[in-house]
Amino acid sequence: MNENVIAIVGRPNVGKSTLFNRLISARTAIEEKMPGVTRDRLYGLFEWRGRNMVVIDTGGVTFGGEDQITVQVQKQVNLAVEEAQIIIFLLDGREGLTALDQEIAEMLRRSGKVVIPAVNKLDTLEKENDRYGFFALGFDEPLAISASHGRGIGDLLDLIFEKLPAEDEHSWIDSEDLVKIAVIGRPNVGKSSLINSLLGKERVVVSQIPGTTRDAVDTYLNFNNRPCLLIDTAGIRRKSRVKEAVEYYSVLRSLKAVQRADVALLLIDAESGVTEQDQKLAGYVDEAGRGLILAVNKWDLVKGDALARQSLENDLKRKLVFAAYAPHLFVSALSGWRLDKLLPLVIQVWQEQHKRIPTALLNDLLQDALTVNPPPPVKGTRVRIYYVTQPEVKPPRFVFFANEPELIHFSYRRYLENRLREAFGFKGTPVDVKFKRRERRGE
Repeated sequence: MNENVIAIVGRPNVGKSTLFNRLISARTAIEEKMPGVTRDRLYGLFEWRGRNMVVIDTGGVTFGGEDQITVQVQKQVNLAVEEAQIIIFLLDGREGLTALDQEIAEMLRRSGKVVIPAVNKLDTLEKENDRYGFFALGFDEPLAISASHGRGIGDLLDLIFEKLPAEDEHSWIDSEDLVKIAVIGRPNVGKSSLINSLLGKERVVVSQIPGTTRDAVDTYLNFNNRPCLLIDTAGIRRKSRVKEAVEYYSVLRSLKAVQRADVALLLIDAESGVTEQDQKLAGYVDEAGRGLILAVNKWDLVKGDALARQSLENDLKRKLVFAAYAPHLFVSALSGWRLDKLLPLVIQVWQEQHKRIPTALLNDLLQDALTVNPPPPVKGTRVRIYYVTQPEVKPPRFVFFANEPELIHFSYRRYLENRLREAFGFKGTPVDVKFKRRERRGE
């Protein structure tokens, strides 16, 4: 199983996120001319000459800082170097070689990994000679590139391709069976702690400071031979509390992460209960047609309190009635309590999303539903529903063909959805019910 992992490492503000975005051809990392914006490792996928690769964008290496964030970022860089097969050591051609570059070079030499020095911000052919000062680092010949303009990127990718080990026959990174899971919730609800507990490693920065995770951080894992992708998102705040430009884009990215995912894990604080923001997030997942699991976190703080549990159960039912299909689980990300039940539930919901019902069974169910409760006439017009098909999955989509689809009331739509769920399950996934006109001769 070959993961073809490449890490981009360098001091702050040398253009690591710009290069990352260039490689994956998408604006995934936050780019801002302010040192320290990228705090966690960010994972992305790209393909070159038939090889699928994972690239990791890391926070800027500074060394020597004693504050909590700086120490944690250094941990993340160390883990990225440990995971990677090839390191792109990104350097700033405009500023030239610095003492910090020399320190980072020493760290990378100790890792024993393949290191490709790439001198960034050399935007024109005339500036290519500026790379020669970086020979002093003691690595192979530095490449001249411009991440923002795309210069030299093809040469960089060719060199990465040449240095990759022989490809295994099978790779799970781009598997159709990959289960993509977005971990969402309000700031400081425990999203990063949950992922770290699931992985058994500190792969994302965990801090008591709300808003520590700014990017959506992707982490791969293999659960019972099922490839999974965990997307840890920035804590989503109310718009009125989003003050920094960086945080604004993080909120947007968290919502986009739901679009990328198959299943969303919505973490709810056991002490706070279901908030208005939780309702909005659940509604967004429902509208996006993604699977939804409600994980009530920090349950160890109120565990054993029967009244508190009943109150939370009632809160979930009352405030998230539109997502009654979503299962809920009481967990503790910090202690790991009941987390062993979480991934099996995710896999179950993912399978429910992909469930396809034979047309014959669907129409048997329809005839039974029509017999028990036919659609009421509207202004003297008799509404007929002829048959039903399931054209799509993820989410399961059902199209009912009728003579007057616009006359079918919302309550009857809900009745048919409930009958579908009673017969076929669809736990944890929205069900899309649509009505389409079908004309019949003589009517």
